Amino acid sequence: MSDTTSGTTSGTTVRPDEPGTTVDLDIGGMTCASCAMRIEKKLNRLDGVSATVNYATEKAKVTTPPGYDLGAVVAEVEKTGYTAALPAPKEDPRSGGPAVDARDLELLSLRNRLVASVVLAVPVIALAMVPAWQFTSWQWASLTLAAPVILWAAWPFHQAAWTNLRHGAATMDTLVSLGVLSAFLWSLYALFLGTAGEPGMTHGFELTIAPSDGAANIYLEVAAGVTMFVLAGRYFEKRSKRQAGAALRALLELGAKDVAVLRGGTETRIPVGDLAVGDEFVVRPGEKIATDGVVVAGSSAVDASMLTGESVPVEVGSGDTVAGATVNAGGRLVVRATQVGSGTQLARIAQLVEDAQSGKAEVQRLADRVSGIFVPVVIAIAVATLGVWLGGGFPVTAALTAAVAVLIIACPCALGLATPTALLVGTGRGAQLGILIKGPEVLESTRRVDTVVLDKTGTVTTGRMALLDVVPDAGTDRAELLRLAGALEDASEHPVAQAIAKGATQEVGELPAPESFESVQGLGVQGVVDGHAVVVGREALLADWSQYLPRDLAEIKVQAEGEGKTVVAVGWDGRARGILVVADQVKPTSAVAVAQLVALGLTPVLLTGDNRAVAEQVAAAVGITEVIAEVMPQDKADVVARLQAEGKVVAMVGDGVNDAPALAQADLGLAMGTGTDAAIEAADITLVRGDLTSAADAIRLSRRTLGTIKANLFWAFGYNVAAIPLAAFGLLNPMLAGAAMAFSSVFVVGNSLRLRSFASR
Repeated sequence: MSDTTSGTTSGTTVRPDEPGTTVDLDIGGMTCASCAMRIEKKLNRLDGVSATVNYATEKAKVTTPPGYDLGAVVAEVEKTGYTAALPAPKEDPRSGGPAVDARDLELLSLRNRLVASVVLAVPVIALAMVPAWQFTSWQWASLTLAAPVILWAAWPFHQAAWTNLRHGAATMDTLVSLGVLSAFLWSLYALFLGTAGEPGMTHGFELTIAPSDGAANIYLEVAAGVTMFVLAGRYFEKRSKRQAGAALRALLELGAKDVAVLRGGTETRIPVGDLAVGDEFVVRPGEKIATDGVVVAGSSAVDASMLTGESVPVEVGSGDTVAGATVNAGGRLVVRATQVGSGTQLARIAQLVEDAQSGKAEVQRLADRVSGIFVPVVIAIAVATLGVWLGGGFPVTAALTAAVAVLIIACPCALGLATPTALLVGTGRGAQLGILIKGPEVLESTRRVDTVVLDKTGTVTTGRMALLDVVPDAGTDRAELLRLAGALEDASEHPVAQAIAKGATQEVGELPAPESFESVQGLGVQGVVDGHAVVVGREALLADWSQYLPRDLAEIKVQAEGEGKTVVAVGWDGRARGILVVADQVKPTSAVAVAQLVALGLTPVLLTGDNRAVAEQVAAAVGITEVIAEVMPQDKADVVARLQAEGKVVAMVGDGVNDAPALAQADLGLAMGTGTDAAIEAADITLVRGDLTSAADAIRLSRRTLGTIKANLFWAFGYNVAAIPLAAFGLLNPMLAGAAMAFSSVFVVGNSLRLRSFASR
């Protein structure tokens, strides 16, 4: 549903490059899940064509036989009343990006219609409901304000209703359009041909049930109000859907923008897009590695946390492989490119996210499911009412009044409020608690979840290296050990060095500046501090200076390393002086959070690429019994899929780029707000605080919000079912209808506002 959509003409002939190629088409004009089902059904009737249509991503995945003309597929979609187009080539984000997306224009159009309807409809509703404000000829002022709302702001509903009518279908758009236009047309009749247009006309409070010809009453507030409320719900739904595609953009933007390639022995700066397999390029400390490759010269520590989620940098040297978008944290490297473009690890992860999102089944909204039956029934009742009254010999005016009353009372004012108000209040309260819920489909998932998979690094743990322990040798002062080691490490950019420097500063205060400093690649650092020749790093580096750890320190070092911690040795003036233990820390609230998740009926599973010893130690610390360790980044989504194949409904909590495919694959994805943009955009819920306890809060809030939406929908439909017979028998006084509709709306809003009392545990 849009007045700004893009498509191709049905005469366009496009053929896949290879037989049986699966092609993604951008679909425009869908307004609900039933639209996707209709298109899918039509496409699957074509000979040899297999198609799935995803309403959330607005894409159709079409598999065709060899040599099939895709123009026929596009034409079939357009005959169904929608638009189809091959996706535009993915633009390099460094080139300025593509032109304005049609879906962005559609969202802007919806927002403009919503703003205009709010400004114009609120005074119309106020005048109709407060008799004291009904000045002379107020009804004509209401018509002036309501007409643009009904004819322009509600145009997408009228357009979609017409499209559905041509194809013999009825949706929420049909009911909205019918109700709005019925109220508007009857108001015009009452104003121009009835007595409602006379100066001094007011709406009184006679809440009696009695037959009436209705020619003295207008329903402009109904038409304008319904338009405003339904537009609000549609706008927020569209905005949530539009954000789903941002995961891929966030992934692509992680890569380097340009690269220093070696050609003819000299460095030349070129865009990454111009890099070819076999090219050698230079990566300086602090720079991102441009693409996947093999180190041909130099050694360094590479921070791969954005891809692997692991906080400890990996030491690399000649012959080691490196991945694009990771960061060189140490020395100068020369790398030979082995993969470029779509073949890189980053691009493959992006593809995994896209595939998982496309394959995720969207839960059709309750209102759309029921309206598929409700709308035709209401229309049939209205037509039957008209026929019965006319057949009974009643005046045409009375017959029309009863028939139109059926459509007006069936106008889904409360129904239009049921989902958006609960969603807005629930998500608003969630935002106050640091929980961002993306849309109503997410709520359905929280109800069924029985297993929660927790990423280790950055989720259960802090994801940052920290100084955990300081063990000085006998006769060595702890503060002196920290001061000299911290001063030397403060000059290094290595994450372990920075953790030591930060810990030293916090304990002993300002650190002295080294008189000399040298980084020994892959081993540590050495230099002079306050006249002392200081060595900090691996045990092998101290051994080069004939400094050896005493037995007791060596035993502590072995024990710490067995627990997955990093141990740094420190020596000066000819002998080893102590060790420093550095590791990723378990978040203080993680154990409480796991207990809360278990209390919600969920089975926690720890998932990590780290070694099993470290994983089991972390799991034991927080109360998790099931551990899946040593998993490659690209395999995390497979682990989630395997759990789903076992019949489990899986929630995934993560924070890294490597978690993004698993977050998208899971039935419910929760991303830590302290993580990467790619993970956040791929998830259904974002936990802004980066605190795992908010995951339990998010599931509780989502379940409560879903329950509120269901209660709202039950009341809204129940109101219609009870009121329609009164209207059909001509017993519905217009002001009683207005009061009942207002009460229905107030009830729905009041029920939704109860979510504001939700509190974190």
